[in-house]
Amino acid sequence: MPVFSRFLRYFLAVAQHGSIRRASEHLRIAASAIDRQILQGEESLGTPLFERLPTGLRLTATGELLYAHGKQWSRDLTNMCVQIEDMRGLRRGQVDIAVPDALTRGFLPRLLRALRTTHPGITICTHVLDNSRIQGTLIDGAVDVALLLNPTHARGLLVRAHKDFPLGFICLPNHPVAERKSARFSLAMNYPMIMPQAPLALQRQIEILEIDSNLDIQAAATSDNIQMIKSLVREGVGLGILSALDVMEEVTRGELAFIPISNHDLAPLTLALCVDHSRQLSGAARLVISELEKEFLSPLNQSQPTP
Repeated sequence: MPVFSRFLRYFLAVAQHGSIRRASEHLRIAASAIDRQILQGEESLGTPLFERLPTGLRLTATGELLYAHGKQWSRDLTNMCVQIEDMRGLRRGQVDIAVPDALTRGFLPRLLRALRTTHPGITICTHVLDNSRIQGTLIDGAVDVALLLNPTHARGLLVRAHKDFPLGFICLPNHPVAERKSARFSLAMNYPMIMPQAPLALQRQIEILEIDSNLDIQAAATSDNIQMIKSLVREGVGLGILSALDVMEEVTRGELAFIPISNHDLAPLTLALCVDHSRQLSGAARLVISELEKEFLSPLNQSQPTP
């Protein structure tokens, strides 16, 4: 079998997704064609690669070995293609970026629009994921670059740039709290609150602040979706707590007010520009990262409320 054969592509997909059906949906290839390639591969190797279980497929010891080497072979091929592209001085190709929902509005769409104007040969593929999944997606090689909230230390993860955003109360512009320049977290005891829930990155910071402040906030509502929290605030259900990053567009348009929480022990929300240190990036990816770094290294976006 050729190293970079159709079989290897199908095998890696089945191993990653744990079933031929899910691999079929991901690859948009008929399940019967994938199954046939896997069976032919097992026959050629003379050993099964998967255990067939009622709940799906599980790699055998031989399958685990092939999966590890197959991923490395695929990375090596990608790296070689990147080097060939750079030797030819190309500035085209596809760049995959993983981002949290908070970045589907604001500076990132504007930056990508500008890149489309200056470099029409580059296709930007954005993958909007729960923040908890973004780091693993980057390390697994599914994307070239990630914009990650509060990254944790991981082997191979390199933070190229970062920017901190304060957490604060959000309310309607005519609410009495909107007149404040800042407020202590204890203010939450005086008003109905809409509290963020996991997997939102800021939920853990607020939970720690609640414990440290010895406060038990009785929420009027909770949500694990930033847009829903903002919608509930607009409807007058209560005050919300989000980061300045989450509401910069609404504050600029005068739809919401943002009041930073002044507790000194409250850590800001960190937005980090991350890459896999071990991965060779294409010229197109390096160009996109360079433009993103300029955005991170510039002063805070003027549309962002300042604490």
